[in-house]
Amino acid sequence: MTEPRDVNAGETPGPAEWLTLPDVAERLGLGISKVHQMIRDRALLAVRRDGIMRVPAELVANGTVLKHLPGVLTLLHDAGYNDQEALEWLYTEDATLPGSPAVALGGPRATEVKRRAQSAGF
Repeated sequence: MTEPRDVNAGETPGPAEWLTLPDVAERLGLGISKVHQMIRDRALLAVRRDGIMRVPAELVANGTVLKHLPGVLTLLHDAGYNDQEALEWLYTEDATLPGSPAVALGGPRATEVKRRAQSAGF
């Protein structure tokens, strides 16, 4: 996994809340090494913020990673997106969803988000 650049406030659209990797491990009931593996496997998105690897909090809900997130991350990666670009795609507001794809992943529009991620490479 390539080391992501540091993401600073105001630089890109993003979540309102971030979790550190130990916080993610605690919420998921996993060891920190498993969280690192999930990031390497693109089952979870993490970027460096203020020098620390962090995960958008809404991607980890109810003790699990959002169901469709790994598939969306894989589709975006296959389309040539790096982690920073995937973060921007997930958090760019879209009036037709409504809201951002990250928020829509947690609800009934998750399938539409996956369809849009699939078409992102074309």
